[in-house]
Amino acid sequence: MMDTASADLDPFVHPALFYRGDHEYLQATLPFIRGGLAAGEPVAVAVPERNLRLLWSRLGTAASEVRFIDMTQAGRNPGRIIPGILRAFADLHTDRRVRIVGEPIWPGRSATEYPACVQHEALINLAFPGREVTILCPYDVDGLEPEVVKDAEMTHPVLIDDSGLRLSAAYAPERVIQDYNRPLPDPLDAAAFRFGADDLAEVRDFVAGHASRAGLSGERLEDLRLIASELAANSLDYGGGGGVVRIWTEDGQVVTDVRDAGHIADPLVGRRPVDPRQRGSRGLLVTNLLSDLVRIHTGAGGTTIRVYFTI
Repeated sequence: MMDTASADLDPFVHPALFYRGDHEYLQATLPFIRGGLAAGEPVAVAVPERNLRLLWSRLGTAASEVRFIDMTQAGRNPGRIIPGILRAFADLHTDRRVRIVGEPIWPGRSATEYPACVQHEALINLAFPGREVTILCPYDVDGLEPEVVKDAEMTHPVLIDDSGLRLSAAYAPERVIQDYNRPLPDPLDAAAFRFGADDLAEVRDFVAGHASRAGLSGERLEDLRLIASELAANSLDYGGGGGVVRIWTEDGQVVTDVRDAGHIADPLVGRRPVDPRQRGSRGLLVTNLLSDLVRIHTGAGGTTIRVYFTI
């Protein structure tokens, strides 16, 4: 495979790898990983568990030099991948080029998860310009729907398949971000609480009480309590001074959303690591790092942030 670092003038390179079967997967990813190690570049592999084991077994002793991450766990919420995986690794090595194999979309991703996945792939292009980072994103074209492959052509400036490497004529990440900024369907049966400036404690109790009765407990219940408080506080500060929190159960998950009159203009909000010494709100970053899934719809008419916790 060609060295993807030479495919673009920007030091940041973000190719999609379209593969069929294990042979094509290994034929592309192994030289990419070994080439990085040979060049003294830190390498991380964040892919689903099956492919993680496949690469580990084929790398031999070189596997000990690679940071392996199970994407089905660490990247279950696509909103967590940039701050919690990609930036977390790249920011440790700002003095040299970094290589990452990142596979955030795999067969089995749900229809509810997918819009967040494709927005994540588009947002990578806004998060890394100017950085000496190469993120290779494999796509299993036999297991994924054709529409997923078409979206990948819009979110990746460089494409790799069995015919070689080429620039994507369809590349349009900003369009993808907007196209998947879709209204979220209303739940059939949700408890709702309208809150104002003096109601943060009531928001926490309202959400925690309903989630506990639904079966959420322990640390996960406390995580959701914290998220409800952070999102409500954001609504007070940036969403017109109040909002509505709703909670319900859906497909074995507790789902909570907060709606307010605000508009999120920065598509990367909540996806940048924040220095803990820095003052200011980091509620959406906390939400992304702790939730199993986060979906957002924002516009001139207001914003809805919806979080999912598996029971």
